[in-house]
Amino acid sequence: MKKITEIFQRLTNIQKALSLIILGIVLYVVSISLSYSLFSRFGPASFGTEDLTTLPTPSNAFIEDPKEPKVADCPLNGSKHTKKAQDFWSERRPLAVMIENHTEARPQSGLSSSDIVYEAVAEGGITRFMALFYCNLSDAQVGPVRSARTYYLDWLGEYDALYAHVGGANTPGPADALSQIIKYSVKDLNQFSIGFPIFWRDYQRLDHPVATEHTMYSTTQKLWEVGAKRGFTATDSAGLRWDDDFTPWKFKEDQGGGTTSKITVNFWGSQPGYQVEWNYDSEANLYKRRNGEPHMDLNNNQQLEAKVVIVQFQRESNANDGYPGNVHLLYGTIGSGKALIFQDGNVVEGKWIKASRLSRSKYVDASGREVEFNRGQIWIQTVPEGSKVSY
Repeated sequence: MKKITEIFQRLTNIQKALSLIILGIVLYVVSISLSYSLFSRFGPASFGTEDLTTLPTPSNAFIEDPKEPKVADCPLNGSKHTKKAQDFWSERRPLAVMIENHTEARPQSGLSSSDIVYEAVAEGGITRFMALFYCNLSDAQVGPVRSARTYYLDWLGEYDALYAHVGGANTPGPADALSQIIKYSVKDLNQFSIGFPIFWRDYQRLDHPVATEHTMYSTTQKLWEVGAKRGFTATDSAGLRWDDDFTPWKFKEDQGGGTTSKITVNFWGSQPGYQVEWNYDSEANLYKRRNGEPHMDLNNNQQLEAKVVIVQFQRESNANDGYPGNVHLLYGTIGSGKALIFQDGNVVEGKWIKASRLSRSKYVDASGREVEFNRGQIWIQTVPEGSKVSY
């Protein structure tokens, strides 16, 4: 060591500098090699399923006893549940999760466990879901979770729900969802402010690699839990319950017997990969979803189904906010317009009505009478005015 020091001292300043640079590079390469050897077994693929998707979930998930009578109506979709389940859900507020529908994101997780699903184009003809969870109290993995858009906030306002998303449109202008979340005092669960382990990236969720933006995951129980820690329970700081001004839709018992066997919904004609087909199962009296092939839920490998499918036509426009490509969209969510309500194998050609951002949407028939819905999951699809819907 002493000999090396003496040699180093005899070097010129330039030689000393070059020697230190070379030594630094050698140490850097060695450290990178050691890090790779140590962590390669824990790379993105392992974090996706083996480590992160098996994280323990909160212990307050509720499982209904199938032997107990189902006497309580879910206020969101009218489905029947036990009194104990009602007591449990009454302590929390609904949870809304933004879930993407890019072709590389399919099959998604958690949609079949939700009570209501809203679907509209996010950008470029690619649709996105806002899934509402409330009465199904089992713990469901949800994802891939994506960003907020302004028009979903208008539908969210009907429920005063928790809102889980990964960032959002934030260009100043009418589509600035992140600023509107603050303005509207939304019960916000933005992944940017929460992070791991409430949210994590599951790189092995499918049997092939996908881009990072298609990997963000969470669970309903984790989201409800962090919401409670932020004070977002059923009752707010002023002592008001989320449902004090909430008006449930009207529900009825199944009738069936209709002959409308297939519904085809086009969002953008230029994007056939996002055309949706609903096939009526007369025996189960529900509709099964296809996107060219059966649309499955990755959690349970079951095809997505709906008891009621609503297609509402709303004016679509570009936000013109200066964002590259002018891809941010706006929809005329307030007012009224044409709506098609499918249930029991039949269709009601009526209209949607929404008086204000916080007002409850209503769906009425040609005579102006509110349509009663079958009990179970409801899908509400917003398409641009003039879109082709065949049935």
